Amino acid sequence: MAERQWMGTTFGNGWMHKALIRLLHFTPVYFLYLFTDIFIVPFCLIFNKSRKTAWDFYRRHLGFGFFKSCHLTFRNHCLFAQVVIDRFAMYAGKGFNVQIEGTDYFKQLEKRPEGFIQLSSHIGNYEIAGYSLVSPYKQIHAIVYSFEKESVMKGRDSMFTKTNVSMIALQPDMSHLFEIDKALCAGDIISFPADRHMEGGRCITADFLGKQARFPQGPFSVATMRGVEALAVNVMKEGLKKYRIFLTWLPYDKQASRKEQIRQLSEAYVRELERLVRLYPAQWYNFFDFWAS
Repeated sequence: MAERQWMGTTFGNGWMHKALIRLLHFTPVYFLYLFTDIFIVPFCLIFNKSRKTAWDFYRRHLGFGFFKSCHLTFRNHCLFAQVVIDRFAMYAGKGFNVQIEGTDYFKQLEKRPEGFIQLSSHIGNYEIAGYSLVSPYKQIHAIVYSFEKESVMKGRDSMFTKTNVSMIALQPDMSHLFEIDKALCAGDIISFPADRHMEGGRCITADFLGKQARFPQGPFSVATMRGVEALAVNVMKEGLKKYRIFLTWLPYDKQASRKEQIRQLSEAYVRELERLVRLYPAQWYNFFDFWAS
């Protein structure tokens, strides 16, 4: 049976992450790509439950044929390994060619006194947006999970110190809400992952690829509570060292009831997520039962 709950941490332990960063200081990323394609991915496909969740995604939810689903399951695991390597490569000081699509609305929003929300997803390599999409006018606060591995948090911190980005860690006592509210009152930008809900947290359901799926309510509640604008930010891998950032405005009626605002905003987010998943099906990295009841 597929895992029914996302665990919220990066695979591996601290010494593995540190060794990978040291290795990437002098090793081209494509050497590690080749190594993972030959040795790591086949092992995962044989022994890891991610094979089944990926297969089900392509066969049942996207409706692809048998052979295409097999190919995409393998390709999906290869690309996932590559974006993980790319993340640690950036911690090691390597750079990537990043193109941004849809900057006009972002530039308008960053010059306004009001803060706004960015909603990201676990497709492509969303973390690269935090290192590439910066504003000279506003500080960006990235919402992260407090129980992430220390090596990953240190890597993020070292990258964020080079940009106008800080981290707000989600806390069990919900104290992060005060930091988020303070940042929005100051006219800053809040960057949320909005496609994974944690056990016990409030969620909403939306039709995603033909079946009801659960999304965290928090990011949409924060945006509508303050009546701020929202952008979907997704970063897709397009080559060995090339990424494209998609910025998409998410409209909702700020005069509607709060419940209706949340519905409209979440629906706009889900439609954009669905659009990009269909464009880049191999870059769907939710290896658990996303549609679990």
